[in-house]
Amino acid sequence: MRIRLAASEDLDDAIEVYKSARAFMCKSGNPNQWGDSFPPRELVEQDISTGALRVCVDENDEVLGCFAFLSGPEPDYAHIFEGSWPNDEPYDMVHRFAVLRQGRGVGGTMLDWALEHGRNLHADTHRDNKPMQGLLDSRGFSYCGIIRIGRNGDERLAYACCDLKAREVPER
Repeated sequence: MRIRLAASEDLDDAIEVYKSARAFMCKSGNPNQWGDSFPPRELVEQDISTGALRVCVDENDEVLGCFAFLSGPEPDYAHIFEGSWPNDEPYDMVHRFAVLRQGRGVGGTMLDWALEHGRNLHADTHRDNKPMQGLLDSRGFSYCGIIRIGRNGDERLAYACCDLKAREVPER
């Protein structure tokens, strides 16, 4: 597997990844994080056109997962409740993180790439998204507190992994 910048030809595949991820989230007890329509097609198109969307592909270039890799600051991260960010340094973020099928190591591959290429990496997820929380924990992220997202004011659990140079990447 490898991570590459998404191209316009990847749009339909990315939409399928998000559709599959929404179904998995619903089945695993997290029906509210993305509902039945997030992220909308227009946002995925924007992520591609701005160079934010990354795709994880197999040896045949089949899209197995995708995520937005963005540089801060993120307005939703300006106020954190019941905790704090570990520092005020510039940071990068992973958003809209999704895989086509669970249990193949795609999420770990994507998060490892972000950790290798990011600085002071931040992420957030829904309280009910236990698989993502477990993945973040497995890659050395620390829980920092609660943020509220602007599109609807919902709370999200905020995570950070700041000591990226000293971090050990798990063996595959």
